[in-house]
Amino acid sequence: MANNNVNITSKGIKKVLQPYNEKQALAEYIWNGFDAKADTILIDYTYNALGSIESLKISDNGYGINFSLLKDKFNPFYESEKAMEQRIHLHKSTMHGKNGVGRLTFFTFAHAAEWNTIYEENGQFKNASIQVAAGGLNHYEARMLDEDVKGKATGTTVSFAHVLFSKEAMEQSIIPYLQAEFCWFLELHRKRGFSIIINGEALTYQENIVDLEDQLVFRYPETNTVFTVKFIQWKESLHKELSKNYFINHKGEEVYKDYTTLNKKADEYYHSVFIESEFFDDFDFSSKDHEAQVKLYARTKSAPEYKFLIKKVNELLRNKRKPFLKEFSNKLIEKYESEGVLPVFQEAEAAQRRELVETLKLMYELQPKLFSGLSIDQKKAFVRLTHVLLNSNERAQLFYIIEGIVELEAEEKQELLSFLSLA
Repeated sequence: MANNNVNITSKGIKKVLQPYNEKQALAEYIWNGFDAKADTILIDYTYNALGSIESLKISDNGYGINFSLLKDKFNPFYESEKAMEQRIHLHKSTMHGKNGVGRLTFFTFAHAAEWNTIYEENGQFKNASIQVAAGGLNHYEARMLDEDVKGKATGTTVSFAHVLFSKEAMEQSIIPYLQAEFCWFLELHRKRGFSIIINGEALTYQENIVDLEDQLVFRYPETNTVFTVKFIQWKESLHKELSKNYFINHKGEEVYKDYTTLNKKADEYYHSVFIESEFFDDFDFSSKDHEAQVKLYARTKSAPEYKFLIKKVNELLRNKRKPFLKEFSNKLIEKYESEGVLPVFQEAEAAQRRELVETLKLMYELQPKLFSGLSIDQKKAFVRLTHVLLNSNERAQLFYIIEGIVELEAEEKQELLSFLSLA
């Protein structure tokens, strides 16, 4: 048996992990399983007649926790190979967990945790146990259970003692959180059979899908290169993942991911785009345009096929987003009316009111960021400035003000200029 202390106090660890709640903590244990190359995560819990959780464990079929690498796994501030790989793979969905930090978040919902793991070392399967108590997060006890396990596969099961949340919290809060956290990841690996099983039932996320378009084909005519595209709009936020394009090779493996052009537009338009093609089998996403000449035979972002693809994907996103923004622009006006933001118009000024409302709606549809994070007074000032400029000889100033606040794309500039009768 090994008794070990990590290089920070238990109180210090809790301070570092203070932002975590039980939902985020449970998600970390699932990510740890996927990081260990698992394709199946099992969450099993039991409860009593009062709805209190009596047992909770999370199992994975990954490669396990090597007993000789425990310092890497349970010292949350140790510069391990995994921590370094995390920085390297910012554009891939592997290495998602938070190294040792994620393994200690159990204190947010339980009194203790025990890991039972089977791993392979030098052709032998070994079984080990690690225990940590919430009152002593800087201390873990580890022991080998069996040096040579016969007939068992690798994997890890973590069991939690004295769980603090209830059955109702699991069903009403935690499971919906996990659906939003992992929907994009399960969809990304759907063909490879990835799953999260909770008490025998697969975690589904179809109810989080607002719009789905599958098997879209973008064909670059010059080289007959084919890209198969799936678009999904999600009802809920994807948490830290945000909205991204996922590039997938012909084996169904993700080779790269990056933010879409509509990510962080302040409009709650949560989406994912999955792009599959043989074109990505030998693609160098790290190359910059100026390096493309050096790598004459490598496929890079400067390739005409890639530029064609991104243009088509951006067109798809803009077209999909228009009806969404139109619906939300109507809700914006309703909200502004209820908050008393809109000026009071006389009956004879109906045309002025209509023009102001339509201008505000168009501005929202072009750039929702213009309307985010404003106080009531700031909203009133913005609306009144818009109204004054619309009814003056300085309508052009409205365009320049907007352009100075947010970056408009060429099509957005033209649409706004046309609406303001300036083009």
